[in-house]
Amino acid sequence: MNKPLRLSLAIPVHNEEAVLPELLRRVGVVLDGITGGPHEIVFVDDGSADRSLAILEDAAQRDPRILVISFSRNFGHQAAISAAVDHINGDAVIIMDGDLQDTPESIPLFLEKFDAGFDVVFAQRVKRKEPLWLRACYYFFYRVIASLSDIHLPLDSGDFGLISRRVVEEIRRMPEHQRYLRGLRTWVGFKQTGIAVERAERYAGRAKYTPLRLLKLASDGIFAFSIVPLRAATALGMAGITASVLFAIYSVYVKFILKQAPKGFTALAFLIIFLSGFILLFLGVIGEYVGRIYEEVKARPNYIVARVIRSPLARAYISESMSSPTRGGSAL
Repeated sequence: MNKPLRLSLAIPVHNEEAVLPELLRRVGVVLDGITGGPHEIVFVDDGSADRSLAILEDAAQRDPRILVISFSRNFGHQAAISAAVDHINGDAVIIMDGDLQDTPESIPLFLEKFDAGFDVVFAQRVKRKEPLWLRACYYFFYRVIASLSDIHLPLDSGDFGLISRRVVEEIRRMPEHQRYLRGLRTWVGFKQTGIAVERAERYAGRAKYTPLRLLKLASDGIFAFSIVPLRAATALGMAGITASVLFAIYSVYVKFILKQAPKGFTALAFLIIFLSGFILLFLGVIGEYVGRIYEEVKARPNYIVARVIRSPLARAYISESMSSPTRGGSAL
C-alpha cells in the first residue's frame, strides 16, 4: 500500500496584507479536502513593509501546517520561491503566487496528473485578466524565449505548478543566482505535462512586477537558457566583414577600371554609425553574460533568513497526521 501523500505549498509574499486573509481561507479549504498528510504551507515573506509578516505569524501560531520564512530584506520573487523550495518537506510541491491570481482551487487538477506519474505539472495560463498591452508582452516574450532557448520551454507557463520531490532535490543542487525557476524546472527533465488554468485577476493590492522587473525576469530567462545573442553577434560580424570586402572590391573596380573616384560618402558614414551601434549593442550583450559570471563567482547566498516561524503545535500535528494516513489538514 502506497504511503499517504504529503503536499507542500510554496508561496512567496511581498506586501500582500490585503490578500492574505482570503488566501489563507481558500488554501485551508483546499487542503482540508486533500487526504494524506501531514501537509504544510511554506510562506516566504520577502521583506514586506506592511503587516504581511504579522498576519502570517498570527496564522502560524494558530495552524500547525504553516511555516513562515522571513527574509532580512527584499531579495526578489525568484529568491523567495527558492527559499520556500529549500524548506519544504512534502512528496509534492505546489508553487503559487500569493496574490490569488494562481487559484488554490486548481490544486486538485495538478494532483490528478501527479497521481498519473508526472513529476512536473505546469499551468498554462489562459483567459488572462491583465491589460491588453501586458498580455501582448507576455505572449511575445514566451514565444521569443522559446525560440531562443536551448531547451524546449513550454509556452504561457509561469511558476504556478507542481513538482515532485526528486525535482525539488535537483533544483536544490543548482546554486546559480540569476534564477529563472520555470526554466530550471523544465531543464531538470523527467515526465512533464501542462494543464490549462484560467489566470484570475489580482484579488487586492497592486502588482509587484513593474515593467522594469518584468524586463529583468525576461532577461534572466533569455541569458540563463540561451547563447543565441552571442551567436547573433558572430553572424552579424561575419555579415559586416563580407559587406566591407564587397565594398572594397567595388571601390577598386571604380577607381582603376572605370577611372572614377569612388562615391558614397553619405552611405559610408551611415554604415559606420550603423555598425558602431551594433558593436556597442553586442558589447552590452557580452557585458550581460560577463556580469552574470561575476555574480556567480562572488558566491553570495540567494537570500538571508531573518526568522523562521512555526507553531509550537507543529510537532504534535505532524506526529498525529503520520499515525492517521487518511486525515486531511486542520482548519485555518
